[in-house]
Amino acid sequence: MTGHHSAIDMAELTAEEKRLAVADTDKKLWRKWGPYLSERQWGTVREDYSPDGSAWDYFPHDHARSRTYRWGEDGIAGISDRFMNLCFSVAFWNGKDPIIKERLFGLTGPDGNHGEDCKELYYYLDNLPSHAYMKYLYKYPQGKFPYSELLQESKRRGKTDREYELIDTGVFDEDKYFDITIEYCKNSEEDIFIKVKARNVGPEAAELHLIPTLWFRNLWSFGLTKHRPYMYTAQQGDNWGAVKAEHHRIGNFFLYYEQPDKTLFTENETNMERVFNTPNRSPYVKDAINDAIVNNDYQWVTKKHSGTKFSPLYVRTIASGETQEIKLRLSEFDLEQNPFEGYEAAFEERISEADQFYSKFIPENLPEDLKKIQRQAFAGMLWSKQYYEIDVESWLEGDPGQPKPPESRKKGRNKEWKGLYNKDIISMPDKWEYPWYAAWDLAFHCVPLAMIDPTFAKNQLITIMREWYMAPNGQIPAYEWAFGDVNPPVQAWAVLKVYHTEHKHYGIKDVNFLKRAFSKLMLNFTWWVNRKDSKGKNVFEGGFLGLDNIGIFDRSNRLPGGGRLEQADGTSWMAMFSLNMMQMALEICQYDTSFEDVATKFYEHFVLISESLNKSGNQWVGAWDEEGGFFYDVLQLPDKTFIRLKIHSLVGLTPLYGVSLVEKEKLKDIPDFIKRLKWFRKYRLRKKKFLVIDEFNEGEDILFSLIPKERVVKLIQAMIDESEFLAPGGIRSLSKRHEKRYSISIEGEDYSIDYEPGESNTELFGGNSNWRGPVWFPTNYLLIEALREYHKYYGESLKLEFPKGSGELLNLKEIANKICDRLIGIFRVDENGERPVNEKHPFYLKENNKDLILFYEYFHGENSRGIGASHQTGWTGIVAKLIGSLPPNYK
Repeated sequence: MTGHHSAIDMAELTAEEKRLAVADTDKKLWRKWGPYLSERQWGTVREDYSPDGSAWDYFPHDHARSRTYRWGEDGIAGISDRFMNLCFSVAFWNGKDPIIKERLFGLTGPDGNHGEDCKELYYYLDNLPSHAYMKYLYKYPQGKFPYSELLQESKRRGKTDREYELIDTGVFDEDKYFDITIEYCKNSEEDIFIKVKARNVGPEAAELHLIPTLWFRNLWSFGLTKHRPYMYTAQQGDNWGAVKAEHHRIGNFFLYYEQPDKTLFTENETNMERVFNTPNRSPYVKDAINDAIVNNDYQWVTKKHSGTKFSPLYVRTIASGETQEIKLRLSEFDLEQNPFEGYEAAFEERISEADQFYSKFIPENLPEDLKKIQRQAFAGMLWSKQYYEIDVESWLEGDPGQPKPPESRKKGRNKEWKGLYNKDIISMPDKWEYPWYAAWDLAFHCVPLAMIDPTFAKNQLITIMREWYMAPNGQIPAYEWAFGDVNPPVQAWAVLKVYHTEHKHYGIKDVNFLKRAFSKLMLNFTWWVNRKDSKGKNVFEGGFLGLDNIGIFDRSNRLPGGGRLEQADGTSWMAMFSLNMMQMALEICQYDTSFEDVATKFYEHFVLISESLNKSGNQWVGAWDEEGGFFYDVLQLPDKTFIRLKIHSLVGLTPLYGVSLVEKEKLKDIPDFIKRLKWFRKYRLRKKKFLVIDEFNEGEDILFSLIPKERVVKLIQAMIDESEFLAPGGIRSLSKRHEKRYSISIEGEDYSIDYEPGESNTELFGGNSNWRGPVWFPTNYLLIEALREYHKYYGESLKLEFPKGSGELLNLKEIANKICDRLIGIFRVDENGERPVNEKHPFYLKENNKDLILFYEYFHGENSRGIGASHQTGWTGIVAKLIGSLPPNYK
């Protein structure tokens, strides 16, 4: 794949861009070390070896400190090499908790009243694509961490209650907590300075144990390697010490540390006695350091001077307002002198380089607050990279060093995906709640990532379509809980966005990337046509399609009356897919005209799908309802009767996504495509068939639109109506009109849906994801893009009231910008110094916390407060792209 800096003068690049350039072209190792350590490995499908597939029950948080993982590792603010052989993170203890704070705590799906949920306060503050500089903030209570209270209160609460968060327990009252920042600074590719600072925010002095930890991932216990790595005490200086870590794959590394109170070694081995009631071969097990610290019993642990897990322990009493710091260095270099020489200067240099790098992606003279929002959005996306490994066949069959798995596993989850073998650094939706990739999430991640690291973004999209990810039939894996589920086919759209973003920011047109992606996407498109158009009518199904509970029933399971659901969104996504493939082929045609044929083919697909969506036929009632002025899902029952499900939701707005303006300059050098387009159009006019091009003037720009102009207008009018879709923070997923319940009876059973602007009141999809009223960034972004595309064609000739009924007429680009303002406004400080995302919470009004921003999974449809996974910067991070598209001097 083409490196994204190949056409740029190196002298014009920032220091970070130069690092990326040499990493991508000269195979330097700037990407080898990064924040690839998961924040939750326990309770994942990878670690589930239960007979019934109950991942959360089989490997709970309570086992995590004592039990060795098979497929990964986890920790707080951690790093690892790209194959997670050697890991580093920081643990803490306040002297009161029953366990050291070695990993983040949260509730599993059955425990939370709205599904699984992380119950911690932590923030991604900064990061660079090469990870030459990274900064993380963890807030640790000085009082006893309320594990039991969080669990019991959450179980007590029902679906109509708010979630009970750590911030609600009172443990942060009177500011009795520590702000602990962890910073990393690469001195060179494999030489990393580490800074751990703890500030006592509280009114009184308090004790804190700081426990940096270095360990090897355990592969030997599973029979996966004959080589057991080894770490042991190395040279010592007057005020510092070191351990040497020897590993047959990555070589030798040294952890240098300032003189600690104690040095603690153990083995990264399962505590068989605690977990399985089986005697241990040795007392030196995974949780031995935890037990020594909590029980204040160090005599037996300090006798050990080697192992596979190591911690220098620092016990500090920190005065009110005081900050104390410890220095570490993880390095390939065997140093005999002061290992911290140049430490402060290196941090200052990297921070300055980060400032310089990010200044290139913010429009000129934007308010400081917007710069902070964008910088933290990028930081969250970069911190959310994770090493992800799963070999489904090995997971099903078991490992040579372990007992044979139950036979039931071979008939359970993901059994059809034996060819899936993943072992990569992947952009995750959230490293705690979603520590696994999701196909359509990842597509959205790549759009803002392409601004700052196009090579990584391109590789992510290519990777998920490689033969060891994609099924032989062309299906792209959805996510690890069910690889066979169906997500919206947005990969082609993402490929185009990444391609154009790289061109905009770096002047590179990586046509080879388009060609590689195109060949794989052809397979995926064929899978969709063969598997999800069951009647061959260009009307598509797909199930939940990533929108979880948006319907009146689970669209992925058996449907009422044994019916078949013909989905307005499934059909629209496929039309968008067709159009994206046509666009991609036309772009490639600028360099290789052999793609004209396939461009025509996808144009024809687009036309036929558009006809099916917009028109009724003898055996098809059609998704469009003229009376409602909206598109609906249609349930076809076995007796051939049809039922329109008249729900005003994003499902009915998805037809707006299928739009593209093809400029005349792009068409003039591909006459065969124009010739075929004209013939096909003339043929359909003669046959009185549906057209996707209302006006065709040779030599002019062409608008390809899935739906005709009058329907576009009706959908937009509903979308910008505050009594329907338009919310203070963007476009709702379900119309507010459904405050009055929508109900329907199908074969004697009643089904209904309500507008729910916040958390879900149903159990569908675990109850922790709600598409019945909140605002979601990815779908909003697609609507904004569509409005801007329509504006390119209609310009000032199409203006609508915004909001509907306001009397203020705006063109579609201006409407798109207004929606963009509302989305960005979720995070912005308002005139009262408050950010809507925080819902005026007193904690975030304090000077110490006012600039800390969390990028939630979705947002309340009335007040814009953050809901769902608190760190799903993945697709919510697309706000960085929205900010980057603002005009200079924007206020």
